[in-house]
Amino acid sequence: MSSFNAVAWFADVGIADRPTVGGKGGSLGELTSAGIAVPPGFVVTTSAFETFLAALEAREPIRPLVEALDPQDHGAATKLSELLRARVMEEPMPAQVEQAITDAMRQLCPDGEPVAVRSSATTEDAEDASFAGLQDTFLWVLTPKDMAHKVRECWGSLYSVESMTYRRKQGFPEDQVAMAVVVQQMVDARCAGVMFTRSPTTGDKSVITIEGAWGLGSSVVSGEVTPDKWVLGKITGEISQRDISDKHARQVPADSGGIVELENDEDMRKAPCLTDDELMGLREVGRRIERHYGKPQDIEWALDKEGNILLLQSRPETVWSMKDAEAKPVAAPVDNPMAHVMNIFGGRK
Repeated sequence: MSSFNAVAWFADVGIADRPTVGGKGGSLGELTSAGIAVPPGFVVTTSAFETFLAALEAREPIRPLVEALDPQDHGAATKLSELLRARVMEEPMPAQVEQAITDAMRQLCPDGEPVAVRSSATTEDAEDASFAGLQDTFLWVLTPKDMAHKVRECWGSLYSVESMTYRRKQGFPEDQVAMAVVVQQMVDARCAGVMFTRSPTTGDKSVITIEGAWGLGSSVVSGEVTPDKWVLGKITGEISQRDISDKHARQVPADSGGIVELENDEDMRKAPCLTDDELMGLREVGRRIERHYGKPQDIEWALDKEGNILLLQSRPETVWSMKDAEAKPVAAPVDNPMAHVMNIFGGRK
């Protein structure tokens, strides 16, 4: 930690630190501590965000305007989003925050290595709600100055139409919502994708589903490329399903920063992006992460040019776990079926 906790390194945080580093930051710290291979990085903490927001709110309110928003009024949400995001982009970053985060990037990237700058809201990746995809991510950011600008854009994305209306519908108190930002060394991925330690289509807990495509994972997450898909037995490793898609393009780093899309040649389009050995490696990592958390996970992964598996995110699987919760009986089962009878007489001594 440094400079009034404006920065927290992955090695120093875990999932319990979500109020300070957000869902993504807490997860990456947790995975790092569990010995899972994660590209190194740090988090611009909620303390930095709160310092920035306090300066903004000293002049005009922000949180009360969001609290008053009718989530069904799309026109009002759009107008408010434009206003608040403009204010965030125009406000100077507090000097001590900018110094702390640029110093941290120089420490993380002594040879000018590129980073990913990723939003990490305190409300995201919770057990009962998923903010995945509602805030901004920037890939292949090259300089500390550009990184600081992208951090500000991530802060602003807390006031996107989608993010504000989602948390109004969910009833999150606005004063408990804050934005941390992950800054992480980029992986120049040969291929990347997602992995579910429970079937996203059937809820089957005995399988792992892996999806991937050539290049950076952004093409899979955005839906621009239909990924290859495999279904593996969690215990046996048996591959019960192989769907190799026509992957027409891949996203790769641009020389000047950011990413570009390249067309794949014919051989690459039809070739599976993972070997069976690599699938087994991913399966083993998925099992380790699920064991660590004790519940099914939704995982983002990448393979670098040497074939090393690196984890970019792991969050609780929400769709099927929420269905499970809804299906549970109202009365929780008890070890002693007579306990409820005994409780009736519990006041008698």
